[in-house]
Amino acid sequence: MAIPLMVSFYYHESPNTFALPIMITILTAFCLTIFLERENDEWDLREGFLIVAFGWLLAAAFGSLPYIFEGLPPLNAFFESMSGFTTTGATVFTDIESHSKGLLFWRSLTQWLGGMGIIMLFIAILPNLGIAGRQLFRAEVPGPKEDQLKPRIRETAKILWMVYLVMTLMEFASLTIVGLHPYDAITHTFSTMACGGFSPKGESVAAFGDPLVEGIITLFMFFAGANFALHYKSLYIDRKSLLKDQEFRFYFFLIVCAFLILAYMLFSTGVYSISDSFRYGIFQVVSIMTTTGFATVDFNQWPDSAKIVLFTLMFIGGCAGSTAGGVKVVRFLLLFKYAQKELFKVIHPKAVKPIRFNNKVVPDDVMQATISFMIFYFSIFFISSILLSLMGLDFVTSMSASIATLGNIGPGFALVGPMQNFDIIPAFGKCILITNMWIGRLEVFTVLVVFTPAFWNK
Repeated sequence: MAIPLMVSFYYHESPNTFALPIMITILTAFCLTIFLERENDEWDLREGFLIVAFGWLLAAAFGSLPYIFEGLPPLNAFFESMSGFTTTGATVFTDIESHSKGLLFWRSLTQWLGGMGIIMLFIAILPNLGIAGRQLFRAEVPGPKEDQLKPRIRETAKILWMVYLVMTLMEFASLTIVGLHPYDAITHTFSTMACGGFSPKGESVAAFGDPLVEGIITLFMFFAGANFALHYKSLYIDRKSLLKDQEFRFYFFLIVCAFLILAYMLFSTGVYSISDSFRYGIFQVVSIMTTTGFATVDFNQWPDSAKIVLFTLMFIGGCAGSTAGGVKVVRFLLLFKYAQKELFKVIHPKAVKPIRFNNKVVPDDVMQATISFMIFYFSIFFISSILLSLMGLDFVTSMSASIATLGNIGPGFALVGPMQNFDIIPAFGKCILITNMWIGRLEVFTVLVVFTPAFWNK
């Protein structure tokens, strides 16, 4: 919070928005250090899950303090903070630009911190975590596959954060070169690299109306939605690492197909010219696919056929090991391979055909975990959609708000479209959506497991 405090000083704003929360967090940390000190510093698997699951809740709780000191109700402040740290991008702000520059900077910074992971940063800077670091890494890193670049988890975390930082600097420099004010450049860079979508502009990226800005953001959203471990390997080990990866190729294939279909729909229905159909189509496809949630137009006004394409992409998400949310491309790819295998077994019942991914056999436990994840994920989506509809929200708003928060996407359709906000959702509905964001960011299992009786049995 010291960084947005300096931003507040620069723009001659009240320092209390951050000075008081800084004092509260330091005092709380001091008290916890004294009263929760323990002799045994080794953490087991259960403690690893608890630290990750509730660490994110605490981060969102303390991160909501600046919003509260600027006048937001506590529930709205917690919603905005959770949306930031989980890189969801759903907002309850009715007039974004009426808030202070410092608070809007903090809003984007929380997304950047949450993008690579609060716990991942903790692992990178805290020495001698040992086995505990591995448990924290596994509990937080998204996706069914684990990319450990170095024998020590701490070294892996440092590498991933370094790649993240370098790409952040590259995008910031690019946006500044094409004419964006440094404040707008850094806040949009934070949100882009985190696949978050918060913008200090009420109209999001549409406020700039600049194809160059849109192109740069589209490019970096695309790379932020890919596996960061592969970015490192492409730079230092094998330049073709991305192209060799089956998930990345499928990710690229889906984006190209969705973009061409969407552009055709927008042009054929007379919404835009062919050039604008390509311009707005590619941006929105990448933005939704990577769960960033930026908008260059109000796609809520598009034909239903075009909205169905975007709604479908909301369920997919980016690659495992990226900052994107959603189910992840690799899970859909594994399920597709599993379906192929079952179809093959119908024709050849006695044949043995293992599922392969990147030329390696996928273990049965990985497939079982993938199927279980999908069952839990879609169950949570349907349950939260039903609960929202029982509060009087229409079908489209309920469904899109549910998947937009569970998939950490941000905007939905109807009452929660890209140019609307979530303030219209009832208080209990906001609690449901906050829970969705939390569960979605931590890949379902990390949160659900701590609420099972078996977790607490010795």
